[in-house]
Amino acid sequence: MEEIKIVTSDGIKIAVNYYKSGFEKVIIIAPGWFMTKDSKSFRQMSEIFSQYSDVLAMDFRGHGKSGGFYTFTSKELQDIKSVIEFAQGKYEKIYVIGFSLGAATALIAGSEDNKIDKIIAVSAPSCFEKIENKVWKKEAWIPTLQKCELKRWFSIRPSIIPKKKVRPIDIVEKIKCPTLFLAGEKDPTVCSWHTEALFRKAECEKKYELFKNCCHAEDLFIQNRDKFIQICCEWLFET
Repeated sequence: MEEIKIVTSDGIKIAVNYYKSGFEKVIIIAPGWFMTKDSKSFRQMSEIFSQYSDVLAMDFRGHGKSGGFYTFTSKELQDIKSVIEFAQGKYEKIYVIGFSLGAATALIAGSEDNKIDKIIAVSAPSCFEKIENKVWKKEAWIPTLQKCELKRWFSIRPSIIPKKKVRPIDIVEKIKCPTLFLAGEKDPTVCSWHTEALFRKAECEKKYELFKNCCHAEDLFIQNRDKFIQICCEWLFET
């Protein structure tokens, strides 16, 4: 694995873990808010997927080793576009797996161009304003404590300036590439109805899968790893 930096159109340096094994396809992994490419779960996930494909695991702006400040999907589209552009010309197929707000950003990117061949949206919100984020529920704070990484926590830099956001529910029908929607039955942060609503409105080739007794975003991988990897690989490589 090699860490590289990719510069966005507005001059932000995006840190990427590049797992290069010589495949003709690549998976871009886009974590959500407060998670990074170097989080334990994303490191493990990247290593597993690197057995089937090259992998570009990214830090959005304001996270980890990337520059800038996080804007909660307002400017992060430029981050993921820069990684997609890096992959263009190098790979025959470009896949994106996004988590939470990373999934929202992946959907927005998919609605604007045809460079992405397949998308997996994990715990994607229908719109930012309706995210539940019930932090007092055990389904929220227990997984948060289990994933406690102080180095990661101190690397997060959110923007305090409110900015206009694109609502995924308003653009999902524009997506042309096959899209898999995954949700956790017990998600207290982005309740599963968000992802189901996006699935129902999408007009592309699509599939929806609800993970029983699982929580939010990367928790689907942590709590039911075998099922998560199997479903993702079947969608990306066998359909």
